[in-house]
Amino acid sequence: MYNDKPAGKPAVHYHEYLQLDAILNAQHLESEKHGRPAHDEMLFIVIHQAYELWFKQLHFELDSVLYIMRKPALNDNSPELQTVTHRLARMGTILKVLIQQIDVLETMTPMDFLDFRDDLRPASGFQSWQFKLLEAKLGLKFEHRHGQEYYTAQLKPEHVQLIKEGEREQSLLQLVNGWLERMPVWYAGFWDEYRQAYSGSLSELEKDNLKYFEAYFFEGVNEGSLSAAANRAALFIMLYRGYPLLHLPFQLINLLLELDEGLSIWRHRHMNMVHRMIGTRVGTGGSTGRDYLKSAADKHYIFKEFAQLTSFLMERSRLPQLPKEVEGRLGFRG
Repeated sequence: MYNDKPAGKPAVHYHEYLQLDAILNAQHLESEKHGRPAHDEMLFIVIHQAYELWFKQLHFELDSVLYIMRKPALNDNSPELQTVTHRLARMGTILKVLIQQIDVLETMTPMDFLDFRDDLRPASGFQSWQFKLLEAKLGLKFEHRHGQEYYTAQLKPEHVQLIKEGEREQSLLQLVNGWLERMPVWYAGFWDEYRQAYSGSLSELEKDNLKYFEAYFFEGVNEGSLSAAANRAALFIMLYRGYPLLHLPFQLINLLLELDEGLSIWRHRHMNMVHRMIGTRVGTGGSTGRDYLKSAADKHYIFKEFAQLTSFLMERSRLPQLPKEVEGRLGFRG
């Protein structure tokens, strides 16, 4: 008979391992306390508890990525960079689950929600300190937040402190900027060649792009979070991503864009769901409800500069031919 318990080790039981007593007894309906139990309040609680558990997992993945990215030397074709891209991809998949959970929440009708909504005041999803800290760790700066004056006003002091500490640490966006600055893989004269070829690819209506080209890649005055050197490296990676050495760096940049897209879809789905549930009424936490969520969704893009770099791409047939020596460094050796 097969015995899967290692010798000398105590047995681990599924129930205790997952601490199911604590988890399954953590749903307490406010409506029941007031003597008028609302059936859908259980769904509301479970969905939001699941959100917070997934937020915890997102923090766990992101913290491991930040630890790796803080190392002074990160080989661009190393197992560590593969680990970073793998965990960023996992974060993107988790965001898809968060978005899908809204489908379950939307099985609750507005009238079902009204049965217990007033019992929740002033509790609100606006008080999710884990989500605000996640945004800070990714790279959302305080000055770029919508509703700066009250975005931590309803949080507990210890949670505000955690968010402030997160804002003081190097964010993923800042670490990626430093990583890009350390990888100049082009050659002398490349940018003169590229500027000329890019200029020739523009229509008359697009000629203004040339002044933005200078601002992004040489003057460093695009008022963004990426430096001119980082912008040059990122664009070069996008242009020549077919070379083996640039596969993983391109994946990393693309995964950051996917994270931004996932967060944006989640915010917009949440906004539409709130509008469906309460219309133009204020949120339980005192925010302006849908209007606040819409403004935040429109403003809270963290990696938008990578998306903006696509304005400076051009068709492959126009790209400068790389010297054999550079091709060799990028992975094609004769």
